[in-house]
Amino acid sequence: MEKQKLVVIGNGMAGARTVEDILTRGGDKQFEITMFGDEPSGNYNRILLSQVLNGSRDVREIFLHPQEWYAWNGIKLHAGVRVTQINREAKTVTGDNGQTVPYDKLLIATGSRPFVPPMEGLKLEDDTPKPGIFVFRTLEDCRRIAGYANKCNKVAVIGGGLLGLEAARGLLNFGCEVHVVHLMERLMDMQLDAEGAKILQTAMANMGVKVHLEKVTSAILGDDMVTGLQFKDGSVLDCDMVVISCGVRPNVELAKECGLSVERAIVVDDKMRSVDDENVYVVGECAQHRGKVYGLVAPLWEQGAVLADQITGTKPESIYEGSKISTKLKVLGVELASWGQTQASQEDDEIVSYAEPKHGIYKKLVIRDDQLIGGILMGDLTKASELMPAFDRGSLLPEDRSSLLFDTGAPVKRYSMLEMPDEAPVCQCNGVNKGTIRKCVLAGAKTMSGIMSKTRAGTGCGSCKSLVREIGEWANEGHLAE
Repeated sequence: MEKQKLVVIGNGMAGARTVEDILTRGGDKQFEITMFGDEPSGNYNRILLSQVLNGSRDVREIFLHPQEWYAWNGIKLHAGVRVTQINREAKTVTGDNGQTVPYDKLLIATGSRPFVPPMEGLKLEDDTPKPGIFVFRTLEDCRRIAGYANKCNKVAVIGGGLLGLEAARGLLNFGCEVHVVHLMERLMDMQLDAEGAKILQTAMANMGVKVHLEKVTSAILGDDMVTGLQFKDGSVLDCDMVVISCGVRPNVELAKECGLSVERAIVVDDKMRSVDDENVYVVGECAQHRGKVYGLVAPLWEQGAVLADQITGTKPESIYEGSKISTKLKVLGVELASWGQTQASQEDDEIVSYAEPKHGIYKKLVIRDDQLIGGILMGDLTKASELMPAFDRGSLLPEDRSSLLFDTGAPVKRYSMLEMPDEAPVCQCNGVNKGTIRKCVLAGAKTMSGIMSKTRAGTGCGSCKSLVREIGEWANEGHLAE
């Protein structure tokens, strides 16, 4: 049977992972695959860019799919080629190299780009970018920031979210005085409440990062290069370099131009298809499903798996119903898990919390009708492997709430490895679930290093390593070597 032509626009984490899922379902026998990617390389783990910036990882360590992988799998990769047009009537895409490629099925995985808020002084008088201003999104951004930081004394990072804080930590390694400027009243306002953010801010201060909250940057000062920031309240912060990390915006221009429905992002159905065209699939940060756009990697992996099921026909009943949001990561070296609602929103919501600010420990659970609807763990994630599955499955909680946060000695129902489903996420950085680790061990990986090498589990932020080890020991009858 003649293969169909599958064209993929986007070679980032979502696009490449979805193609990998398609291949594992026999897609190489169904499709002739062509991929376009803006960057002149294979696919890498964007989550680990901060570790490249701070020098704790070599660039080669973060690649998920080197260019050889595409050739090995018979994929035609147009690296460094941006698609400029989708012609849905002719079923073709055209790149900025002038090449036009036909498709039977099209996958749009264009991701997102950094949002740069409106402010004066972003460019020179000749309309070229002002030297010393950077965004932090790509490997090339990382290289440029590192090159410029070597000659700077004082750096300002605009944005107190996860990526901004990681950029700040990386910049400390260059001997710079680092300042974080944030619009909101607390850091990481999407993942933390006020008390947790205050503890994190104290940890940052101990590392030497200075934080400026509730500051609106109105201008970047300097005639020929960056000399400082001007704030809306009239105050000024001197600096000779600025890194902007104020969130992202989905790349939807191609979709709009070819007539697909776009709201916040490209509107898709439960099969991850455009609502306008059954031959066009969408995945990742450029997809809007049931009114939601997801920026974390775990939902992207879930979307990609459903898309692969659908496009290959291996599981036509598979649908995407949305994702429960949870994160498990390291921020400035501090382990953090956050999921669901981190604030009470109904009168009967129950809050269970514990804080030990001196040691950077904070624990908070939000409970409704004896079910966990949200929580924060910072500085001590020993209970995360029990609490996060309880959140995912809506399990009823024990009456002894203290046992949820501490080992009290009381008989507590623990979630055994048998109860934990194979689909349960373990390593969110690399999209590895329990079943993948179990199968890896059964296939012969009897060491922690072997599991990490073959599955990539634990090679991201590292916060999941204890759970990876626990699953490995269980799968190997209680034993696992280093």
